[in-house]
Amino acid sequence: MPVLVLWVGLFARLEGVGWGVFGPGLGGRGAAGHDGRMKWSTGVHHVEIAARACADMAEMPASLGWLRVTQLWAAGAIVGPPTELEWVTIALSVDLPAPQVPWWSFPAGAEGWADRTRLSKYPLVRWWRSARAPVWNHRIVRPVLVWDQASGVNTGALEALRDGRGAAVGLPEPTVEELAARLEEELAINLPALVARNREYEDRRWGRGGLEPTADGLWHATDGYLDLLAARDALRAPSAPDGQASSSRR
Repeated sequence: MPVLVLWVGLFARLEGVGWGVFGPGLGGRGAAGHDGRMKWSTGVHHVEIAARACADMAEMPASLGWLRVTQLWAAGAIVGPPTELEWVTIALSVDLPAPQVPWWSFPAGAEGWADRTRLSKYPLVRWWRSARAPVWNHRIVRPVLVWDQASGVNTGALEALRDGRGAAVGLPEPTVEELAARLEEELAINLPALVARNREYEDRRWGRGGLEPTADGLWHATDGYLDLLAARDALRAPSAPDGQASSSRR
C-alpha cells in the first residue's frame, strides 16, 4: 500500500470514530478560548517563539527543578503547504523514560513549564514525548526538528516551514510495518499508565482534597490509549474499493 494512501485512510478512520487531529482533549493545547484563524506566517512565528522559549528554559539551572525539554518538533499542518491555520502542533521531547510520558498525557511538571514559558498563552497544541523513544507516531507524521538542546534553534528548518517545505526536511514516513510496530510499542506503554491512573483515581475517590488533577490524569491516559487502539484498528481494517476508509466503528 502506498504510504500516502495509508496516512489518508488512517486519519479518515480516526475522524470516523470521533477523534479529530488533536483528539478529544486536544493533547494539551494552549490559548483557552482561541477560536480564530491565523496566517501561515503567524503560525511559523509561533513555532519560532516556542523554539526560543525552549532555548531560554534550557539555560535555567537544573537545581530549579524545571521539566527538562530537550527537543522541539513541528508537526501537523504546519509541516505541509501554506494554508490558513487554526492551531499549530508541536511535539516537546523531555528527558524522561518513555513509560513516564504515555501518549496524550502530561509528564510531571509539564503544565508548570508551559506556564513559565508562556506557551500556554499561544494557539499551540503541545504533545509531550519521551526523548528516549521515537517522536513520530500515527499522528506525528514527518515531524521537523526545530530546536535541539545540543545544537540550538534550527533556522534552516524554520525557513523550510515558512516556504511550505517542511515535509522535505522532516523525518521520513514509516512503512506500514514500522507504523504497526510503533503502535504496539505505544500501547504497551499506555496500558500500564492507564491502569496506574485508574488505581490513583480509586484511591482518592473517597478521600479528602480535590479530585480534579487525578481525574484529569485518568482522562488523558484513557484518551491516549483509546486513540492508539483506534489507530491500530484503522491500520488493520481493509480499504473500501473507492479508496475511502471503511471502519465498523464509525
